[in-house]
Amino acid sequence: MKKDPIKNESLERQTATYEKSDTSCEALLGNSFLFSSEFARVLLKWYEEHKRPLPWRNTNDPYRIWISEIILQQTRVAQGYDYYLRFLERFPDVFVLAAASEDEVMQQWQGLGYYSRARNLHAAAKTIAALGHFPTTYEEIRTLKGVGDYTAAAISAFAFGLPTAVVDGNVYRVLARHFGIFTPIDTTAGKKVFRELAQQLLDELHPGDYNQALMDFGALQCTPQSPQCTDCPLSDTCVAYSAACVEQLPVKSKKTEVKTRYFVYLYLRCEGKIFLHRRGAGDIWQGLYEPPLLEFEHKAEFDEVVRTADLPSGSSYHLVAEGMKHVLTHRVLLADCYEVDLPAEALPLLVERGYIVVDEEVRSEFAAPRLVTRLYSML
Repeated sequence: MKKDPIKNESLERQTATYEKSDTSCEALLGNSFLFSSEFARVLLKWYEEHKRPLPWRNTNDPYRIWISEIILQQTRVAQGYDYYLRFLERFPDVFVLAAASEDEVMQQWQGLGYYSRARNLHAAAKTIAALGHFPTTYEEIRTLKGVGDYTAAAISAFAFGLPTAVVDGNVYRVLARHFGIFTPIDTTAGKKVFRELAQQLLDELHPGDYNQALMDFGALQCTPQSPQCTDCPLSDTCVAYSAACVEQLPVKSKKTEVKTRYFVYLYLRCEGKIFLHRRGAGDIWQGLYEPPLLEFEHKAEFDEVVRTADLPSGSSYHLVAEGMKHVLTHRVLLADCYEVDLPAEALPLLVERGYIVVDEEVRSEFAAPRLVTRLYSML
């Protein structure tokens, strides 16, 4: 019976990694072309059977691939799918995107979160438009605003067929488990180990398909919770599976404290108008629009809200939402919202405070954070 080369490749060498003795590529692979090529073969075979039919995979247009990668940086595929299609319908090429206003771009991005992605995308589009064409090398792509190592590698491999390994959260997880790497992925040393290993394993003849296969494998097979180890084509050589430590990998060294912020929105109405505020730089949701906001160090009682709002007497408050929870990276927002009907004499005061006066029926034209659109639906 013919032996499976990947199955018989030095499991003892991989187990040594589990013992944390050496995480160099030489230790992990033994410079074995046989191992790396067989690893790629197994993944590509799995990919043929399980790959997801996603629209950005049916093109080598760098613009479309770039848009998909930016959308998917902090967004699940299921959520990003429709946004991708709508974004391309509105901005079919980089020149249309570059010519658009920031408000137009933010409006299309509304609901995706992490709005700095949209601002960086817009700035990079202007750079590309000025250049006259999309950059064609990893180094050039990497200089675009908002493009890091991962995105530059993805565009290079998927659009131009360049032999660049793509390392995202799925790749970290698959490689950490399969090779038993306990070096934290959020350290300089860890990033170097995984980047070098991913590059050495790369199928340079099929870099696009191989990278997609590895990422899909992590998304569908080697999942964060409840991975499908028993029917995994790589389980025979998986160090974490053999050592019963799958759930421990990958390792992260840092735990960032989660801060709770307490918001109170005032949905003000006066003389048939409502009032909006555009968020500035230095905080979440830069450039997005919201009703006047009060922020407290604690959950504010009604009397404290009225006192802080300092609106004219005769203003009528109605609580429409309380304790609405919105979770961001490293932050939890708890929001109350009061609908406030104001007397006519309040209008000059609100204009003086710098609020934007708009007709209520056109508020949807002003890009708002998802928390605010949720509040709008309750009014």
